[in-house]
Amino acid sequence: MDIKNIDNRADRRLSALLVLLAGGVALLLALIMLLLLNESWPFIAKGWREGTWLGLFQNQGWYPLEGRFGMAPMIWASLAVTLGAIVLALPIGLAYAVFLQFYAPTATALGFRLLLNLLAGVPSVVFGLWGLTRLVPWIAQWQPPGASLLAAILVLSLMILPTVALTSAAALAAVPKELISGAMALGLRRKTQILYVVIPAARSGIASGTLLATARALGETMAVLMVAGNVVQTPSGLFEPVRVLTANIALEMAYAMGDHRASLFASGLLLTLLVWLLSWIAHRVTRITKEKRQHV
Repeated sequence: MDIKNIDNRADRRLSALLVLLAGGVALLLALIMLLLLNESWPFIAKGWREGTWLGLFQNQGWYPLEGRFGMAPMIWASLAVTLGAIVLALPIGLAYAVFLQFYAPTATALGFRLLLNLLAGVPSVVFGLWGLTRLVPWIAQWQPPGASLLAAILVLSLMILPTVALTSAAALAAVPKELISGAMALGLRRKTQILYVVIPAARSGIASGTLLATARALGETMAVLMVAGNVVQTPSGLFEPVRVLTANIALEMAYAMGDHRASLFASGLLLTLLVWLLSWIAHRVTRITKEKRQHV
C-alpha cells in the first residue's frame, strides 16, 4: 500500500476531526449566547418599549423590589477592579517574564515556573479566604472597613499574575533569535536589547496574555465577592466597599424572579459582550502589528 495515500487519508481524518471540534466550540458559544439573550430578552424588551433602558447605565441605584435596576455602579466597580488588577499585575508579570527568560539560572527559572503554575492552579476561593482573613483586617487597621475596592484589586492582581507572567515569558521566548543576535552584534547592552528590541517584538504576545488575564479578572466572582464589601455604589475611592456584576449575579440569582432574574441574565450578557470587545481589540492590535512588520 502506498504510504503517501495512507498519510493523505490520515490528514483528511485529522482535518475533519479538527473542523468538528472547532464547530462544536462555536456551537457551544452560540448556545450560551442564545440562552443569555432568551433569558434577558423580556427585561431588555421592556426597557426598550418603555424607554427606560438607558437607566440601566445611569446611577439610579439597584433596588429590584422597586423596579430600579441601575447597573452603572456595578459596571464602574467591575471596570475599576479589573483595571486596577491589570495595572498592578502587568508590570510585575512582565518583570517576572524578563527575569525568567534572560537573567535567572536554569534551575531557578524552572523553580519559578513551577511556582507560577502552582499559583495559577490555586482555587479562587482560597485567594478569597486569604484576602478575607489577612488582607481585609490589615486594610481595616489603616482605613476601615477593610473590605473595599483596594482589597479586591490586590487579591485579583495576585490571581492573574501567573497568567500575565507565563504568557509574557512565552512571548519573549518566541522572539526570533536573529533579532537578539543582531542587537548583540551592534554592541547593545542586555538592558537595551530587552527594552528596545525584545519587548517591542513580543508585544502582540504580551497583549494576548494581558487579554486573557483581563477576561479572567472580569469574570472572577468568588474571591472578589469575599473581599469587596458588596455595597452597590459607584467607587469614589480605593477604600470604598463595592459590588461587581459577577458578585451581584452570584448573590441574587438564587431568589430572583421576573424582571429581577432577567436583569441578572442581562448583566451576564453585558459581561460577555465586554469580553468579546476586548478580544476584538486584541485581534485588531495583533493584525495591525503584523501588517506593520510586513511593510518594514
